[in-house]
Amino acid sequence: MTLPMVVPAQDLPARVRIHEVGARDGLQNEKSVVPTEVKAEFVHRLAAAGLTTVEATSFVHPKWVPQLADAEQLFPMLGDLVGVALPVLVPNERGLDRALALGARRIAVFASATESFAKANLNRTVDESLAMFEPVVARAKADRAHVRGYLSMCFGDPWEGAVPVHQVVRVAKALIGMGCDELSLGDTIGVATPAHVQTLLAELNEEGVPTSAIGVHFHDTYGQALSNTFAALQHGVSTVDASAGGLGGCPYAKSATGNLATEDLVWMLQGLGIDTGVDLGLLTATSVWMAEQLGRPSPSRTVRALSHQES
Repeated sequence: MTLPMVVPAQDLPARVRIHEVGARDGLQNEKSVVPTEVKAEFVHRLAAAGLTTVEATSFVHPKWVPQLADAEQLFPMLGDLVGVALPVLVPNERGLDRALALGARRIAVFASATESFAKANLNRTVDESLAMFEPVVARAKADRAHVRGYLSMCFGDPWEGAVPVHQVVRVAKALIGMGCDELSLGDTIGVATPAHVQTLLAELNEEGVPTSAIGVHFHDTYGQALSNTFAALQHGVSTVDASAGGLGGCPYAKSATGNLATEDLVWMLQGLGIDTGVDLGLLTATSVWMAEQLGRPSPSRTVRALSHQES
């Protein structure tokens, strides 16, 4: 493919690591249960397309997220993937026990910057949820596992509206302070704008959270996900969450629409001359295949454009 034409911009990272969330965050809100074998093939296809971090599943109680009730069956089916990080979400110590028993080496906890979402998602206050995560992170680190801290509602909340930057920074610092190796800033309902992104990143830096420990996770509700990603790249962020085909939402925040599509992200990064290691053609084919499994077209603009050219 000769397009997009590569026109580098100044002062951007030379390489971006894409944290692919399609198999977990992308599928968790699907109403029809996706067969375990399809999920396993999805992860394998994503890895074959060059993605080196593919979030595999979540060890939550099946009552809360029925789509991911097959974590114990799925994770062992991915054991042949060499050189691919397979993070899993754990909500508490019981979830951590289940994940570690299967050999998971990268785990993630899921916090909220707002009280309303902490109550909806975890049935706890923000501080109560942080207290719950402390032993999870400590035990994971003692087992030499890598720990990612997701932080939701960093830019806006469907119940509380605008979220003050200092409020986000407080929770972010708590996650880093308890031992999280990496922090993913989530725009759960897709309301962020570029200057807001850069303001939050600058404030985190001022409070001692290095850019190297930060990833960004944007939803495209208002069409701002790529603009916000570019703003984060300008600040030096080099870890970006995305979901193949733009799959995803949030079961606890109804205004949360799809994640930033991995293909749309790769198209932009390729045009900027930024290395991702991802084969866009293979990735697009994977998302077309997954859309067929789900019985609906992909919302990714790049998937639609490239698949139309090939048909």
